[in-house]
Amino acid sequence: MFPLKDAEMGAFTFFASALPHDVCGSNGLPLTPNSIKILGRFQILKTITHPRLCQYVDISRGKHERLVVVAEHCERSLEDLLRERKPVSYSKVLCIAFEVLQGLQYMNKHGIVHRALSPHNVLLDRKGHVKLAKFGLYHMTAYGDDVDFPIGYPSYLAPEVIAQGIFKTTDHVPSEKPLPSGPKSDVWSLGIILFELCMGRKLFQSLDISEHLKFLLTLDCVDDPVTVLAEEHGCLDIIKELPETVIDLLKKCLTFHPSKRPTPDELMKDKVFSEVSPSYTPFTKPASLFSSSLRCADLTLPEDISQLYKDIDSDYLAERSIEEVYYLWCLAGGDLEKELVNKEIIRSKPPICTLPNFVFEDGESFGQGRDRSSLLDDTTVTLSLCQLRNRLKDVGGEAFYPLLEDDSNELSAAATLPLIIRERDTEYQLNRIILFDRLLKAYPYKKNQIWKEARVDIPPLMRGLTWAALLGVEGAIHAKYDAIDKDTPIPTDRQIEVDIPRCHQYDELLSSPEGHAKFRRVLKAWVVSHPDLVYWQGLDSLCAPFLYLNFNNEALAYACMSAFIPKYLYNFFLKDNSHVIQEYLTVFSQMIAFHDPELSNHLNEIGFIPDLYAIPWFLTMFTHVFPLHKIFHLWDTLLLGNSSFPFCIGVAILQQLRDRLLANGFNECILLFSDLPEIDIERCVRESINLFCWTPKSATYRQHAQPPKPASDSSGLRSSAPYFSTECAEPPKTDLSRESIPLNDLKSEVSPRISAEDLIDLCELTVTGHFKTPTKKTKSSKPKLLVVDIRNSEDFIRGHISSSINIPFSVAFTAEGELAQGPYTTMLQSFKGKVIVIVGNVAKHTAEFAAHLVKMKYPRVCILDGGINKIKPTGLLTVPSPQI
Repeated sequence: MFPLKDAEMGAFTFFASALPHDVCGSNGLPLTPNSIKILGRFQILKTITHPRLCQYVDISRGKHERLVVVAEHCERSLEDLLRERKPVSYSKVLCIAFEVLQGLQYMNKHGIVHRALSPHNVLLDRKGHVKLAKFGLYHMTAYGDDVDFPIGYPSYLAPEVIAQGIFKTTDHVPSEKPLPSGPKSDVWSLGIILFELCMGRKLFQSLDISEHLKFLLTLDCVDDPVTVLAEEHGCLDIIKELPETVIDLLKKCLTFHPSKRPTPDELMKDKVFSEVSPSYTPFTKPASLFSSSLRCADLTLPEDISQLYKDIDSDYLAERSIEEVYYLWCLAGGDLEKELVNKEIIRSKPPICTLPNFVFEDGESFGQGRDRSSLLDDTTVTLSLCQLRNRLKDVGGEAFYPLLEDDSNELSAAATLPLIIRERDTEYQLNRIILFDRLLKAYPYKKNQIWKEARVDIPPLMRGLTWAALLGVEGAIHAKYDAIDKDTPIPTDRQIEVDIPRCHQYDELLSSPEGHAKFRRVLKAWVVSHPDLVYWQGLDSLCAPFLYLNFNNEALAYACMSAFIPKYLYNFFLKDNSHVIQEYLTVFSQMIAFHDPELSNHLNEIGFIPDLYAIPWFLTMFTHVFPLHKIFHLWDTLLLGNSSFPFCIGVAILQQLRDRLLANGFNECILLFSDLPEIDIERCVRESINLFCWTPKSATYRQHAQPPKPASDSSGLRSSAPYFSTECAEPPKTDLSRESIPLNDLKSEVSPRISAEDLIDLCELTVTGHFKTPTKKTKSSKPKLLVVDIRNSEDFIRGHISSSINIPFSVAFTAEGELAQGPYTTMLQSFKGKVIVIVGNVAKHTAEFAAHLVKMKYPRVCILDGGINKIKPTGLLTVPSPQI
């Protein structure tokens, strides 16, 4: 987007056509409101940026099908020139014509026709350059089909448009719709505007629509429509004084037959603009973040570096994009509806006046006339930035140009506030948006710093690109996406069509027909490009967050989804995924026992196993469970962790429901999960991180997880990062790593296994006092580790892990299953709540010992994979000195 510069933001409103309530579409579902259709089509307009076009910013949907559109705005327009009632100079007319054609040409390249071209929609910025306003109204309303007013102004509509008349179709009454207006209709409108500028006054002011149409039809029989127009409006003397170049331009614009009339692109190349066009440089859109083009290819520095210096009175806010300024305006208390009410564009009515009609006692009936509110009020209200500027008055200029290499920069006090407050803090969001904008422009060079800042929080405005960076998306994603065949029918099409109308349809954007079409293309692209995988229900829910954040960039939504699935859902979408799912759920059960043995015992006793509730959680990474606004906050943290982090999220959800689960039986638990209670997502994220920090990495080992990548290819993260950190790459497999075991053996064990290398690292971390976690505060509370060796005393004396205690399995428990009293009992109880690793030389005994401790509600119990034999080759076993 362009910087705001000297432009302003404006808002205008209109109503979409209301639909009947008792009619369904051809698919049997209720009709999609026209306002939602318009909202979906509007989104693409935000991507059409050009110096000669007013930038669209946002659209909001209100009550009774009201829509409010926000766009770049300028106070002056060609209407002001016509009010002066003086002919405009020929050179200026040519400049205006050429700049209007630039905007029209760029629109046409994107399939957009203005149709509403008129003097008050041709704005002039402070330098006098043209900016076309409301150029997207015809497109967003489906060529006028979704509103009750015509698109365009009769005085400026082309003859073929007026002859066609107003024609509307509906979903429930199929009919043959005429072709929409083409680019040539705008050329006629431009011709009328230029004619008025040359005359110094408006035309057709006294004619009604029927007289106008009759007059236009007579132009079909004349060779010189410009002269006929001049005679009709008494300005033939002015026409005679115009240069031949201007007359020629008017004649080409006002050619009656569309087949003979030039398009904007053709007209721009006409010799009439030979004096204007040499200084014209075609606009090229800057390279996008994810492309094969060099983003800095056209970057140049001025010869005088001092020109880069901004004086103390510089308007730094105006240097930011209009999208950012509008976002901050909303945070600072901006209210679109209030602005329109203050300008009396929105007027409230007493309820009695909204009734169809009313009857007095004497039987006299009064009905309402046509409701004028359904027509278009073309007024644009300028949005004042005073409140926003006042809010940011204490923000220094250095905040707009942060030094990325300066690690000494401290976050503001707002960084310690809850996330929901930070996201509504104007000054805080300004700082975060500017920082992330600069970091993302330096992606992938600044990948590590993006990751570091994302650990604090991600500004909502920058979330889509930030997620893509965290997922390691790179390269020419658009070329790859465009090369995928998304049109040829495949067997999965039917299931996709059924699933989309049920996926997050509370959201206006995703429920729009445009949203459904994008859903269909992205999902089909994924299915086609992954022939070894299949479409499972839930894939649409996984797609939803990426599509919402990248609605105008399907290629990026597809690329993010394609990077996300292998990382967190590797092989989940195999045709036969039962072994993958079962292993995942088994590991999850072990995580519940590891972190909350009391809850685990209860759920197992009543038979409420994860298979009954957790499959939709993990198959959709919680997108089937939570609304999008909660998923955004959840995934902000999920994307920072590895593939085991979802286990911690699942345990955190259960712990929020802990009291209700412990108090209920199987049937009540089933009902509880059929309509999941409200979950505090910020608390869930906070507790998930804590659980993740307490979980040894190998405890969540899965045979069917994605194979580890080399450290240099693991999203740019350091391979030497601590195990209890979300910043960890997959380490290479060694002799001390965990070994795969059959699924049945895994299911028979209540507690998770950890690898020998994990045990060694944990012992070292405990001894040295550097038990690292993702947060600085946890250093003061150093967790401890207890190794319980369950071999007999003789084996223990021959060699054992330093600081371990010996509780022989044969005498550890009484017949009642209680822990037998002994010198080790006090030691074991003192470590309750810390990590307890069971070591032995018989796998069955270690599993049983761990299960006994879980029954006794000992948390964080795990088993050493491979037993003591895995440690023997390391030379780390100690032998006690003989007593003298």
